[in-house]
Amino acid sequence: MITIGTVGKKIVNLDIKKLVGLLNKALADEWLAYYQYWVGAKVVQGMMRKLVEAELIEHAKEELEHAEKLVDRIVQLGGTPILQPKEWYQYSNCGYEAPNNSDVVSLLKQNIKGEQCAIGVYNYLVKLTKDKDPITYHLVLDILEDEVEHEEDLEAILSDIKKAK
Repeated sequence: MITIGTVGKKIVNLDIKKLVGLLNKALADEWLAYYQYWVGAKVVQGMMRKLVEAELIEHAKEELEHAEKLVDRIVQLGGTPILQPKEWYQYSNCGYEAPNNSDVVSLLKQNIKGEQCAIGVYNYLVKLTKDKDPITYHLVLDILEDEVEHEEDLEAILSDIKKAK
């Protein structure tokens, strides 16, 4: 297991155990978001279905990339990432909303809600790590930028669908 070096630990001016806990909560969110996007792309129905399916698949891939980055940082900090999928619900900030209604508008609204929660989580982590942990700060800032873009993408598609009706 690769862990942060001696000098690398000295530049983290936070409680590393608490930080690892917060990063694990974000990791749980990313795994649940990945699955929510992936399964939503499989069941989506309605107007502009193919466009929405492609967007959901793209977002799923990006959520998986976020999970990989978070795991790398957790391990680097000397922590252990969540090892049991059943713990994702326990640790999650944003939860998981099953796509029981496969209508495109319903799925878009559901995923916009998830992105808005993720934006709040990463905004908090950005503020927490700014000037205290530059590595984690840049990581969570990068993820925050993606989450904001996801929300914008989904809201734009939803707006186009509403205009087309």
